[in-house]
Amino acid sequence: MTLESSPDLSAAPEQGAPSRSAEPRVPPVAAGGVPGLGHGWKLARDPLGFLSGLRDDGEVVRLKLGPKTVYAITSPALTGALALSTDFKIGGPLWESLESLLGKQGVATTNGPLHQRQRRAIQPAFRLDAIPAYGPIMAQEAHALVERWRSGATVDVMEESFRVAVRVAARCLMRGSYMDERSERICAALATLFSGMYQRMVIPLGPLYRLPIPANREFNRALADLHLLVDEIIAARRASSQKPDDLLSALLKAKDENGEPIGEQEIHDQVVAIVTAGSETVGSMVMSLLQVLADHPDQTDKIHEEVKTVVGERPVSFGDVRKLPHTANVIVETMRLRPAVWILTRRAVTDTVLGGYRIPAGADVVYSPYAIQRDPRSYAEHNEFDPDRWLPERAKDVPKYAMTPFGVGNRKCPGDHFSMAELTLITAAIAFAYRFEQAPGSDDRPRIGITLRPRRLLLKALPR
Repeated sequence: MTLESSPDLSAAPEQGAPSRSAEPRVPPVAAGGVPGLGHGWKLARDPLGFLSGLRDDGEVVRLKLGPKTVYAITSPALTGALALSTDFKIGGPLWESLESLLGKQGVATTNGPLHQRQRRAIQPAFRLDAIPAYGPIMAQEAHALVERWRSGATVDVMEESFRVAVRVAARCLMRGSYMDERSERICAALATLFSGMYQRMVIPLGPLYRLPIPANREFNRALADLHLLVDEIIAARRASSQKPDDLLSALLKAKDENGEPIGEQEIHDQVVAIVTAGSETVGSMVMSLLQVLADHPDQTDKIHEEVKTVVGERPVSFGDVRKLPHTANVIVETMRLRPAVWILTRRAVTDTVLGGYRIPAGADVVYSPYAIQRDPRSYAEHNEFDPDRWLPERAKDVPKYAMTPFGVGNRKCPGDHFSMAELTLITAAIAFAYRFEQAPGSDDRPRIGITLRPRRLLLKALPR
């Protein structure tokens, strides 16, 4: 999962497929459903609490979302079995809601041979030995944050977090100055889209989302602008005389199974996936890390001292990342308690059995990394922020699949090393320069969208 100095949280595959009993049981229905909406109203009102509470009903339970029956998985072992089983594919309400954004031909939403080919095409950009080439760009953007905050003005954390995430993704993976002027538009579009998509997932009202009411018009404008931006980015690269060795160039040169150039729609969808993964997920994690630094000043001080021991008074650089184990542990613990990707879905491709329970073909299955990673059966003092739980002598006691922030199996995020290096540099640079406290008007309650992040975090950056 991480660079060499970080805890190894990669989950090794278990042997075998989901268990198949001669007499599989029918999962119980979760309590609290209401006529018409089923459990959708609870998922909309308090999704984190609702999904966390399902563990008390069993390892597999049935939910009603409108007319649909959805199966919820609540144990680490079964989420691992689900992710590794060929009886399930990417699908379900989460991915259906994302298709209007990510398209049907991007690596995030495809399955089978197409997905495997796409991963092979993009994987070279994320190899461990390729990451150091991105190091200077990551460091530049991390130190740019530090410099912008020297004015003493209140920091709008959402704006700054998404700005740095978009710029790192753009400069590393789609190199070109044409991205600079478009980064703010990308951030604004994604903020609207990810909020609206979560609502469409948990309350599937279908045609009602096509009515010309203000919320739907705002959503559609944001979606159209994002796709226009992607077309502009691709056109700018094609028109440029410079052809850098980056992920966008690789896509423009990629071939399909017949040796022909991949289609324009696939290129478009792949670029959308790159932009969203490099901004929404990482940006959300930067927001949560800054909230942790404000809420836990002792941890901010520990990071400062660790960085100072390694770098003295010079700026932290990519070459220092592997020498900052406590900084990495703070990031991992933040991912545990505040995972950006807090809910995932799969779809059964055949009648199957999971944990002794019958799952019919075509059924949607949901599980929550947020709930799994806060399970008191897996973690002592499960709601406490404790980076030292990732020290090697303690991390070995964490059950398999109880901590998989970058996913498992062939859906594991290809950019895990990239993201950890980026987050480590950003965290180290800002904690070395500042302490933080929340400013008036800040609202650090969770904002529930496709990703999880603070609602409106405003901080004062106090120079050291």
